[in-house]
Amino acid sequence: MIRVLAYLAIILIGLCISPFFDDMNGYLYVAFWDYEVEMGVVTAIVGLILFYCILQVVEWCLVFLLNLILSSRLLPEKWRRKAARKHTLVGALALAEEDWPVAEKAMAKGAEKGELPALNLLAAARAAQHQNDSTSRDNYLNEAEKEPIAVNAVTTTRTRYLLQQGDLISAREQLDKLSPSSKSKLPVLRLAIELYQAQSDFNALKLLLPIIKKRQLLSDSAFAELTMSTNRSLLLSATEVSEQELEKVWHWLSRAERKEMSYLTLYCIGLNRYDRKPEALKLLMKHLKSSPSTELLTGLGEILLPTDLDERELIFSMEKKHAENIDFQILLAKLHQQNSDHRRAKEYWQKVCQIQPSKAHWLALGEAQEHLGEQNPAILSYRNAIKAD
Repeated sequence: MIRVLAYLAIILIGLCISPFFDDMNGYLYVAFWDYEVEMGVVTAIVGLILFYCILQVVEWCLVFLLNLILSSRLLPEKWRRKAARKHTLVGALALAEEDWPVAEKAMAKGAEKGELPALNLLAAARAAQHQNDSTSRDNYLNEAEKEPIAVNAVTTTRTRYLLQQGDLISAREQLDKLSPSSKSKLPVLRLAIELYQAQSDFNALKLLLPIIKKRQLLSDSAFAELTMSTNRSLLLSATEVSEQELEKVWHWLSRAERKEMSYLTLYCIGLNRYDRKPEALKLLMKHLKSSPSTELLTGLGEILLPTDLDERELIFSMEKKHAENIDFQILLAKLHQQNSDHRRAKEYWQKVCQIQPSKAHWLALGEAQEHLGEQNPAILSYRNAIKAD
């Protein structure tokens, strides 16, 4: 447009100044084959300008006609792309409304000629998943996987859907293809945490814990809880396997973790199972004098027998010091029950049930009362146990 205005300005300027050149004797003679043309210089310049303008208009007309012809041949393709955009929009709105049948149908249609077919197919797979249509879902994911850049996204999506479906084995196969590591994306790591917990694969989860901490994937409280459950589960499962496995897991823990009483207690219970009771009692009694935690006292209640006279004597001597410690009172009740001293056991269980009533404690009190011939109080204790359940 600017160029046309420039040409028009030149022409107008030429027309305006041409009268000033009337007195000039410029002359131009052009011969072409049998044609001869004679004209003034000014007339020739104006003619050339007009010729160029006509040539430019002809060029624009030819270009317009060519574009019109080519676009008419591609009109069906344009219509299909326009329809694909419309289907994609309808599918996106249906996804927002959680109208899964409409969303699946629209997204599948939009994928045929859509600009980003992989996204349409993933959206259609999501809609099929919400309808529990695993066959259609897998078909959409297989089609989307043909796009090289979408392979990891499809694998992540397939893992999530298989996990939601409850097919843990297939989900694990897909997750292993992603190889969760410190370089993995956060969704992959979250899937790994959920799947490892579902499969009770605490060895894999233990290897993942440093990465979770480094990437700050969980809050401090959630990470501490996950670490606690993982380490406890490893110790418990190792105790069921072998003494060597128990030692392997124990030394897998960090030095700070090995000082944690809950882990130490589980380790000592494992040692007791494999005929290493003196070593286990030595570790527990060492910490009893400084920090009699709930886990430690519970572990002593499981390990100690009536024949462990020195340990029992030491615990009885600490009774006054820990008179307000309910866990210590539970331990004393268990020790007296082991000695068949049901009267003393009843006294401690009564105190425990007043402070911390629970099914197990009421049952223990009822058992002690029953051994003493106190039938009615025993029945009342059993009723309280039923209510506490």
